Amino acid sequence: MLGGVVDVSTGDEFEIVGRLLLAGFLGGFIGLERELRGYPAGIRTLALVTLGACLFTDVSRLMGGDDRVAAQIVTGIGFLGAGVIFREGYTVRGITTAATIWSAAAVGMAIGIGLYIVAILGSVALFAVLEARPLTRRIDEFVRRFGGELREDQENISHPTHDQMDPLEEPEHRD
Repeated sequence: MLGGVVDVSTGDEFEIVGRLLLAGFLGGFIGLERELRGYPAGIRTLALVTLGACLFTDVSRLMGGDDRVAAQIVTGIGFLGAGVIFREGYTVRGITTAATIWSAAAVGMAIGIGLYIVAILGSVALFAVLEARPLTRRIDEFVRRFGGELREDQENISHPTHDQMDPLEEPEHRD
């Protein structure tokens, strides 16, 4: 870099464009699940996140950048993710979408440094985890049901009802 100008060949620029296309495609692939289920961050949003993270990573490398740019990408994406998280009463919504945005940025960064296989397999893994929702709901229901039964058993042991008390044991009276 001389006088603020980066010396990049046309071939290098086409490589960057290829990485951007791959990043946009993989981001859209990740966003497909969110789009089909009607969540706020879908195909376009996640394609933009991966594409932007890839471009920031590529430009940083061209300018001799270090890990600070990667850290700033993570911070910026954290703010974006925080924007989709909100609370409704006792429940919190949007955490999976925020985590998806965060993960999509990591895919974009991986592409930006040339880790294509990692990015592609990472995208497939992200999609698979998002598609596992019916399975995770069944597991959650099982755990709640089984956990609730355990909790009731523990409460009955520590605080027995009048019917469960030992008839020979005198109830404790406090003045």
